[in-house]
Amino acid sequence: MTGKSKHAGLGIALGAALGAGFGVVAGHVGAWLAFGVAIGMVLGASIRQKRPECPQCAEMHQSHAAVQQRRTS
Repeated sequence: MTGKSKHAGLGIALGAALGAGFGVVAGHVGAWLAFGVAIGMVLGASIRQKRPECPQCAEMHQSHAAVQQRRTS
């Protein structure tokens, strides 16, 4: 969970910086800043590192998914 928020924060920061830069050049800092933050949130949320799973963890996740599926059915 920590890695996800770290990437999202990095994306927001980079998007805000790029949006502010484009805003200064274009003359509309507020609009470009908001646009940059929105793009940064999307990029930060989409960047995830795939962690290798050990066989025990994979088995635990499969059983957890099966329990969740039975609860919704």
